Amino acid sequence: EEEEEEEGEEEEGVEKGEDESKKYAKFWAAFGKYIKMGLMEDSSNRTRLAKLLRYATSKTEREISLEEYVSNMKEDQKNIYYISGESRDQLLKSPAVEKLLARDIEVILMTEAIDEYTVQHLTEFEGKRLINAAREGLKLDEDEKEKKLLDVYKEQYAPLLGFIRSTLGGRVDKVSISKHLVSSPVLVTTADYGWTAQMEKVMKAQAFADNSKYEFMKAKRNFEINPRHPLIVELNKKVEADSEDAQATDMLTSLYMASVLQAGYQLSPEDVTDFVGRVTNVVTTGLGVDPDAELAPEPEIPEEEEEEEEEEEVEEEEMDEGAAPKDEV
Repeated sequence: EEEEEEEGEEEEGVEKGEDESKKYAKFWAAFGKYIKMGLMEDSSNRTRLAKLLRYATSKTEREISLEEYVSNMKEDQKNIYYISGESRDQLLKSPAVEKLLARDIEVILMTEAIDEYTVQHLTEFEGKRLINAAREGLKLDEDEKEKKLLDVYKEQYAPLLGFIRSTLGGRVDKVSISKHLVSSPVLVTTADYGWTAQMEKVMKAQAFADNSKYEFMKAKRNFEINPRHPLIVELNKKVEADSEDAQATDMLTSLYMASVLQAGYQLSPEDVTDFVGRVTNVVTTGLGVDPDAELAPEPEIPEEEEEEEEEEEVEEEEMDEGAAPKDEV
């Protein structure tokens, strides 16, 4: 009987917990944005307000608290990881989270514009730093083997890394071997003090946006390469054989601009024109077409003048026949 009573109490507790979760979910849907704004404005209650935050993650569509996230963390995980963007599906497909997902690390998915402002005021929670997966350096623990492997890759890909720096120039702040990527060839990340793609969109959308500040902040981008990807392996060989290969320049620039778009940034009008030209060059070379080839001649159209004259004569005869009865009347 005692066991049955205990089971009954547990079931009641679970039901109460589910009811409370549902009630809070409704409350959060209605007032969540105000709580985030309060967290930015009220520094004295920031810690208390942080406990009220709710976010979906890479492991659940149900919005959970930061406390629940911390309780679910792996034993060797030291930081809280998040990424911001337009939608859950877009964020889960981002190359920036490939390494985290491969290590089964839960990632918080932020899909509201205000989230970027919120995390600027919430740098840590319960002693755990909040790390943006879209920024350089994931702050993951590395063993000696991984450190030595990185040194080997730096030496092996020195030709390509130098080629990227000289080709992209001021478009990127740093060029490095990626610590984010698993299956994608390249990735554009944000420097520690630059705007993320989501923040860049928010700032550009403001009515009185400072264009000079935008130009300064948007330049703080890093370009990372995946040393194990076949495309990067072959590109490195191509550059090593000829550092002035025009085809390699087109390929690299196309990869960079495609990665910029994939990261959620916008290309300038000049970059759009350049991107179109580069892709056209790559496709032209891939099809084996001579870039200086002349346009194909227009097809010959058979002359149909005689047929047209006969049709006109028939039409005129029909019109004359139709007009005769009217004259008689």
